[in-house]
Parts: sequence; C-alpha cells; structure tokens
Amino acid sequence: MAATQCIQVPVDDTEDVSLDIGNEEEFALRKAKIRHPLATFFHLFFRIGAIVAYLFCDWFSKSFVTCFVTILLLLSFDFWSVKNVTGRLLVGLRWWNQIDEDGRSHWIFEAKKVPSNNSISTEVEARIFWLGLIICPMIWTVFFFSTLFSLKLKWLALVIAGISLQSANLYGYIHCKTGGQQNAGRTASRFLSQQLFQRTL
Repeated sequence: MAATQCIQVPVDDTEDVSLDIGNEEEFALRKAKIRHPLATFFHLFFRIGAIVAYLFCDWFSKSFVTCFVTILLLLSFDFWSVKNVTGRLLVGLRWWNQIDEDGRSHWIFEAKKVPSNNSISTEVEARIFWLGLIICPMIWTVFFFSTLFSLKLKWLALVIAGISLQSANLYGYIHCKTGGQQNAGRTASRFLSQQLFQRTL
C-alpha cells in the first residue's frame, strides 16, 4: 500500500531580497477591482452552472442521462479549473498529488510568498474565490439531504459527486492557506468560520 505524505512548499518567484520600496504600488494594485476577469468568471461559471442545471434540468430535458452527464461535466470542469487555474491566479495557492519513484504519494501544497506585480490578486478576487469555494459545497450538502428525504435516489450519486469534487478543492486550498498543519480538521473549521464571519460583515 502506497504511503501518503503531505509537503508544504512555499514558492518564491524571485531569488532577490524583497524590499519595502513599492509597497504603496502593491497596495494600490490589491485595492483594484478585478485583475483577472476571465479566471474570476470561470471560477463561478462552472460551479453555479452545475447548481442551476441540477435545479432546472428537468425543464429542458426529460432524459435523466442527459441531465446527469451535463451536470457531471460542469462539476468536472469546475474541479479542474479551480484546482489548476483560478486558485493560482486569484489567491496564489496551488495543490496537487505527486508519485515518486518508490511509489509513495506526496500531497504538495503551495503558497506564493512573493507575488510579482502581474500576479497580485485583489481583495475582491480573493473574496469571490473563497465565497465560491465555501458556499457551493454547502449548497450541494443541502441537495444531498433534500434528495435523501424526497427519495429521489437516482440523483444521489450525482449529488455525492458534487460534494466530493467541491469539498476536495476546499480542503486542498484550506491546507495551502493554513500552511499544511497536521491538525487540518480543527484548522479548517476555524478558517471557515473566520471567512464566513468576515464575509457577512
């Protein structure tokens, strides 16, 4: 059985010593509205599209297979784009799994330490990223209980897939943000409560 190991890798784009000169420019860039509009759009498009398709698919198609495949494709596109593109651009975080020569599995969590001016994410983008990342798995959890209680069991596999894919990204990015601490469960719950509290103010 392959052993799994977590590695926290801080990524440094430059080897030069960073100085405080230009902090005003960086602050102004962070206060800008949205610097990555396409990434921000697709961060929300696929996950909201999957939720809307789940709610209203019966209106457009009576075929369960068509609805199932459409929603599953949207969820898969969302998982890939959030994991590989929008997390890196919007908050400077990235995670993935790597298998070494011995067959050991390593989970790698990266947090960009010194962003370049071209890759500085704004506060608005970070807010959109974390809100989308936190709220959508909660919505799929509500769908899970509503599907269970209404006995629409044919949708259960799809809802579980939605929870699994979106929770995996949420867990990975919380791990990146909190520095890969061993007690990830407690840290994750603390981080989630802080994020939700800040967003509601």
